[in-house]
Amino acid sequence: MLVEIWSDVVCPWCAIGKRRFEQALDGWEHADEVTVRWRSFELDPNRSGTVEGDYVDLLAGKYRTSREEAQSMIDRMTAAGAAEGIDFRFDIARPGNTFDAHRLLHLAADRGIQDRVKDRFLRGYHSEGVAIADHGALTDLAVDAGLDRSEVTRVLAGDDHADAVRADEAQAYEYGIGGVPFFVVDRQVGISGAQPPSHLRAALEQVRTAAPTQDAAAHDDHAHAPGETCVDGVCAV
Repeated sequence: MLVEIWSDVVCPWCAIGKRRFEQALDGWEHADEVTVRWRSFELDPNRSGTVEGDYVDLLAGKYRTSREEAQSMIDRMTAAGAAEGIDFRFDIARPGNTFDAHRLLHLAADRGIQDRVKDRFLRGYHSEGVAIADHGALTDLAVDAGLDRSEVTRVLAGDDHADAVRADEAQAYEYGIGGVPFFVVDRQVGISGAQPPSHLRAALEQVRTAAPTQDAAAHDDHAHAPGETCVDGVCAV
């Protein structure tokens, strides 16, 4: 069973969705039948480099709201992460362009350690204040997760895997994916948002026990609660 997950490494709901999906698999008797492939999705593809400055101001400007309301959004997101054991540190977050991070995730898939690298990127950005667009910082994270430094350096210096990232994003467009995380199970069932583990496991069971039908990945068979996806460069709750 192939589960493809469109997400971005600067998306807090994607971090939560990853944790909940792991919980859905934990203890499920058919978990060893599941192959996970992380697909590329840039929340803000037009962003260049690293965005410095106060995250509260960034959020307030993005949603044209007050600093107080922006801080409330951050507090709610932080609490949601804490409930899943994730330490969101928006006070030290350094957003940036994620295209190169996605290219390295395709390299990691080729080397059989994509999930490990994905987890390291998410933790580095959300909990450690790593500037995800900085090649030096990105290289350190990738190497820490198990990739070869010389290979990572070579990829970042060129355009390897760029076509794979764009192909993922083109597929997302065809499926009508407008926010992440978005889970696609065997190209039959689409699940939008950071759903509870029970909902994710139900979707897996549904596909496993049903006869193959049409390619229905764009069908949002498990509706998500408002706010459990990210749809732009920063995420509100």
